[in-house]
Amino acid sequence: MEMVDRRRRYGLRSGAEGGIEEFVDGHRGRRCRYRGLAKTHVQHVLTALAINVERLSLREPADGPYRPRPLTAFQQYLDKRGLPRPLWWRQGK
Repeated sequence: MEMVDRRRRYGLRSGAEGGIEEFVDGHRGRRCRYRGLAKTHVQHVLTALAINVERLSLREPADGPYRPRPLTAFQQYLDKRGLPRPLWWRQGK
């Protein structure tokens, strides 16, 4: 297995585990309020919907004041010489 492939797969896993951690710690997902598989499933689905709504409400609007950060001096140096810029390992490339 190549190092790049392993990093890409770990980046995906770390994102999934972060979502599970948010559910468990941030929304009391360790204990269920109801008995029975069907009611537990409904609680988990509704909690997941609430998490997604919360995440969407925190996003910047498309026409908002967001501006990308300027290039660092190192990135400008690489661009001037036509060298590839190293990517962050979680980008999976």
